[in-house]
Amino acid sequence: MISFDFEYYRPTSVKEAVNLYIDLDNKNKQPVYYGGGTEIICMARLNKINTGAVIDIKEVEGCRDIKINNDKIEIGAAATLTEICESDVFPMLSKVLKNLADHTSRCKITIGGNVCGKIPYREAVLPLMLCESTLEINGPSGLKTLNINDVFNKTLKLNKGEFLSRIITDKEYTSIPFMCIKKTKHERVDYPLISIAAIKKKNKIRAGFSGVCSYPFMQDKINMKKLEKSFPEQIISDNLGSKEYRSFVLNNALKDIIEGLEV
Repeated sequence: MISFDFEYYRPTSVKEAVNLYIDLDNKNKQPVYYGGGTEIICMARLNKINTGAVIDIKEVEGCRDIKINNDKIEIGAAATLTEICESDVFPMLSKVLKNLADHTSRCKITIGGNVCGKIPYREAVLPLMLCESTLEINGPSGLKTLNINDVFNKTLKLNKGEFLSRIITDKEYTSIPFMCIKKTKHERVDYPLISIAAIKKKNKIRAGFSGVCSYPFMQDKINMKKLEKSFPEQIISDNLGSKEYRSFVLNNALKDIIEGLEV
């Protein structure tokens, strides 16, 4: 149960959404943008978030689009994981999303919510980083179009009043070899012990990792002999698995990926 009351708004345009945020912020409502709402609801129940107003972006023009436009794949930030998987316009992303949550949850979780969320795993980010996706970010200062690798550092760096509206990826990435491996502690669908997505482009393997450190990250070059030394921080140890066990699972999974992509 959520312990506070809040106002609910459902704008239909970017301009309306941003103006609502500015107005509500001036009234000290501490507004938040909302897509699927799964993480916001969980955090509210744990008293980790308190807001006086929610701005639902699902009806904002373009925010639920999933389409191929010439040589680009365009996915709205409010598109659910299920909608993206069923469209299969971006096969590697679909593969990752199918293992991210159970079917019921995938019908609620949005791609934007996962990318912008506070949960450390955010596995949906991995294909986007590997494929150098472009993010359209709207806010009080207008539209920004940025490479995800320029704006995602541990988390997606958004300024006050900004929200992610669309993700754009070059269609060429649908035809290059890729592999995804996710290992969990018990069930097939769970938070990852380790999750790896990798592509092979121009005979080079690039990999993204989740569950290994406290945030998802990408490496342009894989050196198995110096693997852990090349990571941005130490491998984590938590209730899902110790550092040593994670390292063991990681190395075996990465060897399988390298062998699979080098065939």
